[in-house]
Amino acid sequence: MTVAVPGSIAALPRVVGASLRVPLVTGERVEYANLDHAASAPCLEQVRDAVDELLPWYASVHRGAGFASQVSTKVYEQARDSVRRFLGARTGDTVVFTRNTTDALNLLARSLPRKTAVVLFDTEHHAALLPWRGPHVRRLRTPGSAGEAVLELDRALRAAPVGPRLVVVTGASNVTGEVWPVAELAAVARRHGARIALDAAQLAPHRPVDLRALDVDYAVLSGHKVYAPFGAGVLVGRADWLQAAEPYLVGGGATARVSDRGDRLGVAWTAVPERHEAGSPNVVGVHALAVACDVLGRHWEQTAAHERELLARLRAGLATVPGTCELALFGPEHDRVGVVSFVVRGQDAGFLAAALSAEHGIGVRDGAFCAHVAVHRLAEGQRALRASLGLGTTVEHVDRLVAALRSLVVEGPRWEYEVVDGRWTPADDRRPLPPFLR
Repeated sequence: MTVAVPGSIAALPRVVGASLRVPLVTGERVEYANLDHAASAPCLEQVRDAVDELLPWYASVHRGAGFASQVSTKVYEQARDSVRRFLGARTGDTVVFTRNTTDALNLLARSLPRKTAVVLFDTEHHAALLPWRGPHVRRLRTPGSAGEAVLELDRALRAAPVGPRLVVVTGASNVTGEVWPVAELAAVARRHGARIALDAAQLAPHRPVDLRALDVDYAVLSGHKVYAPFGAGVLVGRADWLQAAEPYLVGGGATARVSDRGDRLGVAWTAVPERHEAGSPNVVGVHALAVACDVLGRHWEQTAAHERELLARLRAGLATVPGTCELALFGPEHDRVGVVSFVVRGQDAGFLAAALSAEHGIGVRDGAFCAHVAVHRLAEGQRALRASLGLGTTVEHVDRLVAALRSLVVEGPRWEYEVVDGRWTPADDRRPLPPFLR
């Protein structure tokens, strides 16, 4: 099902829960304003329908003789083609299904040749920042501009030791939404004989990602960021390092043959991608991810127009709220996706997030967004608020957030709040839980 875009005959895909109504502490119910898409996007209706269609046929993937197993196996393997198209993969690139972006990056980190020099910026999400450890890792400080990022990478690679090299970069910041100069960074990597891995978790829900056009060696993303919240992610890229590495996990599916050699077991591993997909595959999650990729790939023009309108409205509205300061790496005019983080002088971010939820039915994120270095530097040690847009966002949601923030800052809250287990929460909170939680 689709929904019309204002001012256009085109249509946007619909998400599950678009008409969800949530309780307020005042006793009212309002439509939920989900402005936390950067954490997890809601499920596309097409994805939900595709999962429902698959479930009666669900069975073991690979090695099953039953007809349902053959159907599930075909669904699983066809999903690789959908993801390959979505990311513009090259002939010969492998598609390895994982649990999420974090899993995919840890898999890549475990697959690097010995003594690979890794270069990355310290403003990365923890999923891209933490898997690379040891003396061969160089972390670059937050650049002041996109051009400075390119120059800093060039200097770092000039100083890197001879041998295999890998650059790790985000496509769009999960803190500021700013789009990184991926193609330019890839060109620098090529000049120095380095490979480049793209964390596309925040970019892929908003913009097309083309490995060939960007000249990127690897890309990773999560299904739950691209409207397919069923526990699947993916690593796509060059097969040679992955083929040469020991399996990320060991067990069924990763083994071609296991033999008893007395005091030890003899093991022959399968080739990629199965080499790194041990265990029973998540065929439901993988199918959901593939359907989401197909749907998003057909609606980029409409998605971009929808987001541009709402992002401009959000940023203009936040600028009118007293004491609000938007966070930025490269400056206010730099290209960005629908993610805005900000601080409000004199206000605790956790308190504001709790009041926005309890009194106005608005969901935003507060804290450091699993990018502590970036947020602490940009927000000067404060916790921040993040509002992120997506297919389920409406003009009313954006306007409600701006009006609610202004009311909280100027007039104060209408309810009493207390800190419980380190989090702000409404005192005497009687909002009823949904029936399945009672």
